[in-house]
Amino acid sequence: MGRPVHFEIQADDLERARAFYAAVFGWTFEDYSGFVGSPYLGVTTGAEGTPGISGGLQPRPAPVGEAQGTNAAVLTMEVADFDATAALIEASGGRVALPKFALPGMAWQGYFLDTEGNTFGIHQPDPQAR
Repeated sequence: MGRPVHFEIQADDLERARAFYAAVFGWTFEDYSGFVGSPYLGVTTGAEGTPGISGGLQPRPAPVGEAQGTNAAVLTMEVADFDATAALIEASGGRVALPKFALPGMAWQGYFLDTEGNTFGIHQPDPQAR
């Protein structure tokens, strides 16, 4: 079975993207540029042994819209409070792409654009969502 074990987010401005994801989700970063031979930040999204995956933040190889392969995956993060997280996203420079909607009986879902124009989702489990 092919289970996701790593993700990468492409950015026009690594420091701006780092600040956004640190502010919104509390992610931490480590500079791995020396290991990969180009700018690359390792991303830790949570404590070892907890559900989820960690990944990387790297420069976008081509401007959005000019090449295939950029902006090609959507990450969705589970959050405890959709509305509080959505407010933090917007306060940190993100924008709403698809407003909050119910996945009936399961969760609240919505999609946003980060400071780099990448789409990502947030997901608040809630069996009462309607």
